[in-house]
Amino acid sequence: MNPPAVSPSPLDRATTWLRRRLGRAVLIAYTAALLVPWMGLWLRHPHTVAVGPAHLTVRTTSLLLSLVLFSAGLQVPVRALGRVLRRPKAILAGLALHVAIPLLVVPFVAFLLRRTPDTDGGSGLLTAMILIVAMPVAAGATVWTTKGEGDQPTMVGLVLASTLLSPLTTPLLLTALAPLLHGGYAHTLSSTSGSTQGGFTLATVVLPCAAGLLCALVLQPPSHGRLLQSMVPASMTGSLVLTYANASGALGSFLVKPRPLLFVAALVVAAVVCLLSFALGRLAARVLRLDAPVASSLTLACGMNNSSASAVLITTSLPDKPHLLLPVLAYGLLQKSAANRVVARLRTTSHMLS
Repeated sequence: MNPPAVSPSPLDRATTWLRRRLGRAVLIAYTAALLVPWMGLWLRHPHTVAVGPAHLTVRTTSLLLSLVLFSAGLQVPVRALGRVLRRPKAILAGLALHVAIPLLVVPFVAFLLRRTPDTDGGSGLLTAMILIVAMPVAAGATVWTTKGEGDQPTMVGLVLASTLLSPLTTPLLLTALAPLLHGGYAHTLSSTSGSTQGGFTLATVVLPCAAGLLCALVLQPPSHGRLLQSMVPASMTGSLVLTYANASGALGSFLVKPRPLLFVAALVVAAVVCLLSFALGRLAARVLRLDAPVASSLTLACGMNNSSASAVLITTSLPDKPHLLLPVLAYGLLQKSAANRVVARLRTTSHMLS
């Protein structure tokens, strides 16, 4: 006799409902940022909180990013990583490409921008692109891997490895690409590199992800399941609020001082960098002759960077340059569209072979 089916809890139903409508929820967040930006602008500013005799500076966007990354670490299938470590070719290739692609793509885009009439050679757009491609692989790439029936352990390994190495790779890339910039942007990027070395990536990116991974390792299955049940909807909601806050910073300044040419240029530059990153990842997968699921994961990892982390870095380190968030937002949308194409192609290939 079969045991009676356990009906999902209200929290599980809410999580499933939000996950199915996440794309529409992101569009609603962008619309809210366009129509009602004041709350997002308030969230972007640091706030001082009194804790006894001490006063702490709280950055809401940094806390939201930490929440999302803690949840990502908590959801890692730790035991499945053993298989990837025994066959590390895709992981090593992904990490090498994570450093090599920015060094190839950004100078090419800089060359194209030098041929435009922009007086600073597009240094503002380049600064934003450098801050995007220097970030670790987006935790959200694991979601696309699942949708596309890709190799989840490989993707999880790439997200974790790039995140844990980001205190080294992020300052390295920022320092290497800073000479491409003109005027004050080179100094701005150098100071931002100092802030990443000074603890931004460690405190906001690495430690939350590591804490989630540690919880996944040490907690017993019942406790881990209960924590995961509450953290997943919280992180999804936090991601939407973070998207709204970042979009408010970019679109709010755009509404105050409309710059249509900047908007178009941000979209074009983000599209070029995004498409080249995905294309180089796909080319590398073919050269390495990886299986289709592993190749899909490698391609997604090459094109999907943590744009939320770069947006938070711009908010905290460059509060006087909100226009740099425009290409970041454009890249965030474009990488999801490109990921959808990769997923659809893998599904088509899988159906043809089955």
